[in-house]
Amino acid sequence: MDSTVVDRLYTEFSDLLTVLEKKDELSLRSVADDNFRKALLMAAASYFEKRMSEEVLNFTAAVTTETHVLTCLVRNKVISRQYHTWFDWKNKNINKFFYLFGKEFQSWMKDVVKREPDLDSSIQAFLEIGRERNRLVHNDYGNFPLEKTFEEIYALYKNSTKFVECFPNALKKFTENNREERASAQCLPGS
Repeated sequence: MDSTVVDRLYTEFSDLLTVLEKKDELSLRSVADDNFRKALLMAAASYFEKRMSEEVLNFTAAVTTETHVLTCLVRNKVISRQYHTWFDWKNKNINKFFYLFGKEFQSWMKDVVKREPDLDSSIQAFLEIGRERNRLVHNDYGNFPLEKTFEEIYALYKNSTKFVECFPNALKKFTENNREERASAQCLPGS
């Protein structure tokens, strides 16, 4: 994956924290660290929201056409201001999201996740970022005691990227598999 704004912020924040530490500005470093952790978490969550929303819209456009009315419906009613309703953040479970694409897709993805422990770990990291973002936003951002370290937040982000990157391919592969199955069924006698 190419470097993202989250990677850039992590590097810039790390550099600033190092400068403050070298200058013996420990109280300023502590304040900066507290704010940088929150900003990094928000940047990661925001990046994932944008990326996942774009991928759903791109997939819709690919299976219909760019100007198809279904693409507009998805953009206006499924994506716009709906992202955080797609997931069961509190229960740390991705099945609600997979089910939005149908029971067959949900079942297929459960099998994929079972076969790939790294993907399951990535999904859990992704859900943790979303859950922590919600806690931060809805519990007095300025006073919220974010317990994760700067490095832990960045590690969650890096781990989450596997899921975010693999999801669009999973949608395509599932769709292709279904097309092939339907085409095969149409070739059977009596079809």
